[in-house]
Amino acid sequence: MRQSRYLTVKQAIRSKHIVTPQGVQPGVILIEDEKIAAIEPEGASIADTCTDVGDLFVLPGLIDVHVHINEPGRTEWEGFETATRAAAAGGCTCIIDMPLNCIPSTTTVAALEEKRSAAAGKTHVDVAFWGAVVPGNAHQILPLAGAGVRGFKCFLTHPGTAEFEMVTEADLREAMPRVAETGLPLLAHAELPGPIARASAHLENEDWTRYQTYLQSRPPGAELEAIRLLIDLCREYRCRTHIVHLSAAAALPVLEVARAQGLPLTVETCPHYLFFAAESIPDSATQFKCAPPIRDSTNRETLWEGLRSGVIDLVATDHSPCPPQMKCFDTGSFRSAWGGISSLSLALPVVWTEAKRRGFTITDIVHWMAEAPAKLAGMETHKGRIAPGFDADLVIFDPSAQFEVTAERLHFRHPCTPYLGETLQGEVKTTFVRGIPTRVK
Repeated sequence: MRQSRYLTVKQAIRSKHIVTPQGVQPGVILIEDEKIAAIEPEGASIADTCTDVGDLFVLPGLIDVHVHINEPGRTEWEGFETATRAAAAGGCTCIIDMPLNCIPSTTTVAALEEKRSAAAGKTHVDVAFWGAVVPGNAHQILPLAGAGVRGFKCFLTHPGTAEFEMVTEADLREAMPRVAETGLPLLAHAELPGPIARASAHLENEDWTRYQTYLQSRPPGAELEAIRLLIDLCREYRCRTHIVHLSAAAALPVLEVARAQGLPLTVETCPHYLFFAAESIPDSATQFKCAPPIRDSTNRETLWEGLRSGVIDLVATDHSPCPPQMKCFDTGSFRSAWGGISSLSLALPVVWTEAKRRGFTITDIVHWMAEAPAKLAGMETHKGRIAPGFDADLVIFDPSAQFEVTAERLHFRHPCTPYLGETLQGEVKTTFVRGIPTRVK
């Protein structure tokens, strides 16, 4: 976590719209020693420093549980300084770093300590870490848990870098009882390689500058089969299991049944699956490539219904940056381009823009992007809510402001994202990380 900086002066923030667990209410938030000390009535007389934000909303700081920072080893893709700067600009006060794309991958305690050393003195927000489950590291699970990882990430298909290996069912059977022993979640990239290989074999001679070719190469069945396997193993081992970046809405019915049976199963989706639709993606526009892929508008609307029903628990970015040349803009090849979308500074306005159109409220956003992520990462006792005793992680947010996404607003290392040029609603004005205001310009 970020180094503590204790406050010596009590602060206060007054607003007509504070988003609390009891709903949106006027009041004054008192901050002392990095914590929320109390929430007083709006008319309370506050003798110490008080910032009045008027009609602007005060949200709990967002928590992004799916971020690829890539440092050490691939800091030229993204590093702690740039990633956490972008997070602060977007109202995110805590990010959980994924264990791959860095070198070494976070498969051992020694690698975790390298991560922590690399982050020292560079972070604008709080940072925590996921460990890894890869073939042959089951004996590292308990030590990694003891060293403070928040859970474990695995891939059921090829992850895209040589340093991180996918797991098989046999690997999961070895690892899941140990993960269950820790009480921490297992996060799974839920696609199986078989359906992908079969689909791709029929596309060898197709035009890979067409987005539809790429879409056909990652069929919904790859996700559905992987999720069915994970549900079966979750039932057998009672291991907390989290499906990351759900793309295929076809999996929602089986997930709903599993959840109704009381399995310890949670699900996330991502802003790009909720915002974009396959039929609107131009050919050669490789900035849209991610895995699993962005699917059609009917699929998108069904994902929104999954959020409405509660089958999908939360929204996380899967911020997966790379240098622009790795997106193969010169050839426009979806086969060769890196699969990842950068959106760390934009997630809140992206989700709010689309959620508002569908009748959701700002309290829904807070649940998906603060409360539920805090619970997944084991931080629900001190992060994700505006309540006494919680960290003073706060976002001053104007839900009615509109802006066009430009490179200057991104703040992550490479200004490469499919959101460039989009008009979004909702603007972060200031982010407080444990009482410290951060204004990223």
